[in-house]
Amino acid sequence: MLLLRDANTPAAVIRRADYSAPAFWIDTVHLSFDLDPAKTRVLNKMTLRRNPDVPEQALRLDGDELNLARVLVNGAGTSFKLDAGQLVLENLPASDSFELEIFTTCAPAKNTKLMGLYVSNDSFFTQCEAEGFRRITYYLDRPDVMASFTVTLRADKAKYPVLLSNGNLLDSGTLDDGRHFATWVDPFKKPCYLFALVAGQLVCREQRITSRAGKDHLLQVYVRPGDMDKTEHAMTSLINSVIWDEARFGLGLDLERFMIVATSDFNMGAMENKGLNVFNTKYVLANQATATDVDFANIESVVGHEYFHNWTGNRITCRDWFQLSLKEGLTVFRDQEFSMDLCADASSRAVKRIEDVRVLRTAQFPEDAGPMAHPVRPDSYIEINNFYTVTIYEKGAELVRMMQTLTSGQSDPLGREGFARGMTLYFARHDGSAVTCDDFAQAIADANPDSALAKLLPQFNRWYSQAGTPRLTTTTHYDATAQTYTLNFAQSCPATPGQEAKEAFVIPVSLGLVGASSGAALPLQLPGSAVAASDSHLFVMTQAAESITFENVLEEPVPSILRGFSAPVIVDFDYSDAQLLTLLAHDPDPFNRWEAGQRLALRSAIHAIKAAGPATSSLDAAFISAMRSVLRHPTLDAAFKELVLTLPSETYIAEQLDLVDPQRIHAVREAMREQLAAELAADWQWAFEAHCQNGGYRPDTLSSGRRALAGLALSMLCLAARTSDDVIWPGKAYQRFKDADNMTDRFNALSALVHAGHALATPALARFHSLFKSEELVLDKWFALQAGCTDRGGQVLSAVRQLLKHPDFHIRNPNRARSVIFSYCSANPGAFHRADAAGYLFWSEQVLELDAINPQVAARLARAMDRWKKLAEPYRNAAFEAIKRVAAKPDLSNDVREVVSRALAD
Repeated sequence: MLLLRDANTPAAVIRRADYSAPAFWIDTVHLSFDLDPAKTRVLNKMTLRRNPDVPEQALRLDGDELNLARVLVNGAGTSFKLDAGQLVLENLPASDSFELEIFTTCAPAKNTKLMGLYVSNDSFFTQCEAEGFRRITYYLDRPDVMASFTVTLRADKAKYPVLLSNGNLLDSGTLDDGRHFATWVDPFKKPCYLFALVAGQLVCREQRITSRAGKDHLLQVYVRPGDMDKTEHAMTSLINSVIWDEARFGLGLDLERFMIVATSDFNMGAMENKGLNVFNTKYVLANQATATDVDFANIESVVGHEYFHNWTGNRITCRDWFQLSLKEGLTVFRDQEFSMDLCADASSRAVKRIEDVRVLRTAQFPEDAGPMAHPVRPDSYIEINNFYTVTIYEKGAELVRMMQTLTSGQSDPLGREGFARGMTLYFARHDGSAVTCDDFAQAIADANPDSALAKLLPQFNRWYSQAGTPRLTTTTHYDATAQTYTLNFAQSCPATPGQEAKEAFVIPVSLGLVGASSGAALPLQLPGSAVAASDSHLFVMTQAAESITFENVLEEPVPSILRGFSAPVIVDFDYSDAQLLTLLAHDPDPFNRWEAGQRLALRSAIHAIKAAGPATSSLDAAFISAMRSVLRHPTLDAAFKELVLTLPSETYIAEQLDLVDPQRIHAVREAMREQLAAELAADWQWAFEAHCQNGGYRPDTLSSGRRALAGLALSMLCLAARTSDDVIWPGKAYQRFKDADNMTDRFNALSALVHAGHALATPALARFHSLFKSEELVLDKWFALQAGCTDRGGQVLSAVRQLLKHPDFHIRNPNRARSVIFSYCSANPGAFHRADAAGYLFWSEQVLELDAINPQVAARLARAMDRWKKLAEPYRNAAFEAIKRVAAKPDLSNDVREVVSRALAD
C-alpha cells in the first residue's frame, strides 16, 4: 500500500529538544532480497525487544513507497495499521523480546530520487543516509537503533554476477533457473543508514595488505567494465588512508575486506556504509588522460574521508541527526589532516590549508549570513537532507581543529598529541554507541585536563549551539617610549534566524608581529616574562572585549592576526596598504601572506564597484609590483603563487557588500583581471615557459602546483591577447590543447580559450567533445565549462538552454544536472543575475523540473537564491518573484519547500 501526504498539510518540524529514546531496540536483522528492477522482494526478519526505560507504547516503523504484503509476529499473523507512512503494531507480545517478519516489494527502476534501492546502468545500488532505508523495508529508521545485520542477495547470475553487502562474505552459490546468491554478515552493530547492497556487472581491482597489527585485509575497488584503468589512484588513496589512520590515531581496519563501488548516479560524493562504500564515479575514476590534478586531489581526500568514517561515524555514530557534525565535521578534519600529512613539505601543507579556508569563506560564511543559517548542531529541521551543509561539514571541521589547538602545550605546541589522547578516550568510552557532540568534546577535554579546552569547555560548546560567523574587531596601540604594543580585540556575532543575541565565543587567535621597516618576524615577550618565548603566540579570547600587550617591541610592527586561520571568524582591522604589502612580502605565516594579497585586491575591487561611472580596474602600481614580486619569487611554491595571484571570487566580493550589483562586480573583476594580464604580460610569459614542462605526469603537489601556475599564466596571456588583438598566445593555447599528454594541461588550455572568448574556443570545444564523448566525467567538464564561462555579451543563458537539448545531457543524472544547471545558476553569478530576470526564470523552471525527479538535487539548486535580499534592483524584486513562483507550487517536496520558505521569511 502506498500512502501519500496531502500536499496542503504543513510539514512537521523536527526539534532537537523533543528527542526521546526509542520504545524498542532491534537486536538482529536478517534481510533477504530477490532483486528485480521492476519488483524487488524484501523479506525482513527482526528480533526486537522493548526499551525498559521508555513507557510502553505501540511500535511505529517508518516506510516510504513500499508495497506491504505480510506482517508476522512470532510466526503468526497480527493486526496492524498504516498511519502517515508508518507501520503501527499495537498488540505485541507481553514478553520483552519477539520476532517480527515483514515482507514488502519495491520498484527500484522507478526510483529517480536515488534514495533507498535504485537501478543505475542496469545495476542495483542503495543510498540510505539519512532516511533512505525506509524506502527498502519498514524499520526504526533512526541512527540510535543499532543492530546486527545478516543479508542474503539473490539475483540472475548473468545479469548481476556481483552481489555485495556490508561486512564479510559468509556464503555464496548457484540457485535454480540461472540465479545465484550471496550471504553477508556484518560483525559490528550498525544503524540502518549504514546498510548497503550492490548488484551488477562490475569488475574489481584488488590489493591485499598487512596492517601494522599484522592482520591481513583485502581491499577492493569495483567499477563498470572499461573503467579499470582509472582505479589505481583510488586504490593507492585507500591504502594510504589505512596506513595513516593506524599510524596517526591507532585506528586499524576492523574487517576482513573493505570495498569501494563507483556509480554514476549518486546524489552525494560518497557514502561510508560499513565496509561497502558507495562512491560517485567522480571520486573514484582517474587517469592522466581523463582527470585533472584537482580530480586526483579530490579522490584522495574523499576516499580518505569515507574510510575514516569507518571509526568516526560507523563504530561510533550519531544519537540523532542533529548531531550530524559529530561524524561529518570530525571526519572532514581528519581527511584534511590526512591530505596535509601526505604533502611533501610545509609549503604544500599551507597551500592545502588555504584551499580549505577558501571553501569555508566562499560557501560557509554566506550560509551563516543567509536564511539557511544554522548552528553546527541545529535545533530543528523539516528535511534532514537540507542540513548536509558546509556548516555541518567545513565549519564543524574548524571546531574540531580549534579543539586540537586548545589542547596544545609547551611539549605539544600543535596539539596533535593531546588531540590523539582525546580520540583514544573517546573510543574507549563510546565504541559501538550512538552519542552526541557533547560526548565527543567532553572526551577530548577529559583526556587533557590541564588544557585550555578543559577549562573553557562549557563556553567552547557555544560554537555548536550558536549560528553565524563571529567578527573580531581589532585596534592597536604602539608606545614608542615604553616599547610596548597592545592589541585590543572585541568580538561580536550578528543575529541569525531564531537567534537574535549571541554570547561570547572561545576564539583561539594565533598571532605574530612583523617589523614595518625591517620585515622581520619580531620576538614576542609578554609582561612578566624574562625573555621572548617565540615569534608567534596563541591568544585565547573568551570575553566580549580583551587586550594583549607585548613588551620590548623595538619598532612599530604590523600585526599578523589569525595565523593559519586559527578560528572561523572574520577579522576587522583597518590595515593600510603599506601594512598589507609588508605582510604579503614578509609574513612567515603563509596563510596571512596570502590573505594580505586578497585584502589588497578586495579593497581595490570594492573601491571600483562603489565609484561612479563605467566599471574599471583600480589596481595601483604598488599592487602590480607586489604581484610581480610574488610571481617572480625564486623560492615560493608554484601552487602558493597561483593562489596569491588569483583574485577573490565574485561571490566572495559580493559578501563584503551591503548591496550587490552582480553585473558590476563581474565587470570590475574582469577589468582587474585584464589589467593584471596586460601589465604582467612579460611575467606571465616567463611563468608559463618556466613551468609548462614537467616531465612524465605525476599528480604530486609539486608537479600539480607547477601545472596550476602554468595554467593561470596561459589564461592571463590569452586574456591579454584578447584586448590587444594578439593571435600568438591563443594559437599557442590551441596547440597546447591539442598536444597535451594529460587532462590538466589540456583543460587549462581549453579554459583559457573559452574564458577569453577567442574564436579558437569553438573548434577546441568541438574537438574536445569528439575526443571524450564516451567519457561521462570528462563530458561533465565540457558541459560545466560552457555553462560557467565568462558572459561578455549575455550569450551564456542561450548557450545553456541549448546544452539542455544536447543528446548527451541527461537531467536525471545528478552529475550531469550539476555540470550544466548548477554551473550556471550557482557558480556563474555574472551570467545568472540578469537585468531581464531571464536567469531567475530559468532557475525556477529547473528547480520545479528537478523536484519532480529528485528533490534532494532540486533543494541544492534552490539554494542558489539564498542571498537574494542582498541584491540591488532590478535583481532583488525579480528574484523575489522567482522564489514565490517556486513556492506557489502545491506539491513541492519537503526538501525544496523548506529552502524557499526560509528564503522568503523575514
